[in-house]
Amino acid sequence: MSSKRIECYIDCVSPYSFYAFTYLQENRSTLESHGVEIELIPVFLGGINVGSGNKPPWTLPNKAAYSKYDGKRAQRYFGHDFEIPSFFPILSLLPQRALTYIKKTFPKDKFEAAFLSIFRTMWYGHIDVSTPENLAIALSKSSVFIESQVQEVLKGASRPETKSALTTVTDKAVKDLGAFGCPWFWVSDGKGNSEPFFGSDRFHYMWDYLGVPHVDLRLLGKGEDNRVGKEVIERGKL
Repeated sequence: MSSKRIECYIDCVSPYSFYAFTYLQENRSTLESHGVEIELIPVFLGGINVGSGNKPPWTLPNKAAYSKYDGKRAQRYFGHDFEIPSFFPILSLLPQRALTYIKKTFPKDKFEAAFLSIFRTMWYGHIDVSTPENLAIALSKSSVFIESQVQEVLKGASRPETKSALTTVTDKAVKDLGAFGCPWFWVSDGKGNSEPFFGSDRFHYMWDYLGVPHVDLRLLGKGEDNRVGKEVIERGKL
């Protein structure tokens, strides 16, 4: 029997990728106790949009206006609180190539620490990580890379094989997995079946598919103790 598995395709330019990243990290041990493996995979969202014909929300007036409301709602749900940087959106090729190199070259804990630091540096620190000097700040902040390793990552990100690797996985996400945005998930149920899931608000469907027990969205009756409801339902924790 194949294993239960979540492949999570994300890009640092996507705030919803950030929410998905932190949510999965929070719940990793619980998921592992149910036999669910998680793999975080850097992709280039710009390439996914072009390849799928999708348009980013900020390019469509109505979607852009709605995003101002939806973004804050998602932040409250996942326990975040930040403002959109003035330089958003960025061309995320450099940080995503750097993460591709890190994933291939360094241990998993360093890769995931670097991903988190890049997310936080951009969204909370309001530092444009698309430039080498600012990406170096993010990598140094992760507390897992010394200066020589930061320089190694910056050089590794510019190598032809690294650029090709990011292009290949992005093309795979579009052509083979049907991706049209981020976060994109390819989920295997452990029974030989796999399905796609899109966005950071579909985890309850994913848990049903994987057979992971969870408390689904429900209303609390008047007078019910809502402390558990707030923790489990509003924050979306297992």
